[in-house]
Amino acid sequence: MSTIGLVAIGRNEGDRLQRCLKSVVGQADAVVYVDSGSTDGSVEFAQSLGVEVVVLDLSIPFTAARARNAGFERLLQLQPDLTFVQFVDGDCEVVPGWLETARQALSDRPDLAVVCGRRRERFPEASIYNQICDIEWDTPVGEATACGGDAMIRVAALQQVNGFNPSLIAGEEPELCVRLRQQDWKIFRLDADMTLHDAQMTQFSQWWKRSQRSGHAFAQGSWMHGRSPQQHWVKESRRIWIWGLVIPVVILGTAGITSGLSLLLLALYPVSALRTARYAQGKGYDPGVARWYGWFCTVGKFPELQGQLQFHLRRIFQRQATLIEYKSAPSSR
Repeated sequence: MSTIGLVAIGRNEGDRLQRCLKSVVGQADAVVYVDSGSTDGSVEFAQSLGVEVVVLDLSIPFTAARARNAGFERLLQLQPDLTFVQFVDGDCEVVPGWLETARQALSDRPDLAVVCGRRRERFPEASIYNQICDIEWDTPVGEATACGGDAMIRVAALQQVNGFNPSLIAGEEPELCVRLRQQDWKIFRLDADMTLHDAQMTQFSQWWKRSQRSGHAFAQGSWMHGRSPQQHWVKESRRIWIWGLVIPVVILGTAGITSGLSLLLLALYPVSALRTARYAQGKGYDPGVARWYGWFCTVGKFPELQGQLQFHLRRIFQRQATLIEYKSAPSSR
């Protein structure tokens, strides 16, 4: 029987981490929790459940990739013959049956490096921002180009590409998948529920920072692998620059010489939002929620542009990237 290890990562996740760890203790052959400087008793709680804990060195900048690598390294020390490893974020609860479903899929398909399932928002009704996350998690079933933070990975494949890139502050899972696909591994999204995610995102400022972080990830990913056959995140970055900068500059820069006619190009934004809304509505989402999703996807190009600029400025001036955090403080429910 193939063995499964699990790595959970977190920082001040509070009740979210408690739900996460309770959902996996006893379900995997070994569980490791990697803590990134929590001050809310997360380490003590994990230890009370008998979970192995790795506390990251505070003197080195935190990244989720670094935490996952540290957890994976400790897992292999505990279980040297480990076959598969499930990664999960500390704000997610693994649904019953997922680990066995993922194990079976990887056992049946030796060409698969990664399998993931449906991540759902635990409280989508709490805010429009949570609902937007829930739509984003609803990715197509079948062979995929990338996974998210929750996924089961074949140990041999992860070792072949030397794990996650610890320098990335976001987008580390898709970047890992690029390197896996370059080694002819495949990524597959199963038609099965995997985790319940608790974004606790209730403010516009949180959504803005999350979108800014996405823009940074798109920029760094395209800079690293844009020239590869996968052209990682090149299209996404190009769209950000066109919608976030080029079109506004053209509109404002030519307003004088066109007697204001260039302002008509502003209509491109509601048209884009409507197209995105129709896509979401076609997937079965409520029309009102779909319209909000369309607008936020369109407006999101501006904070994403901020993230792109942030990455390139840091790259040019050789400055250390720091985490862009959007989550609110944990609360009891």
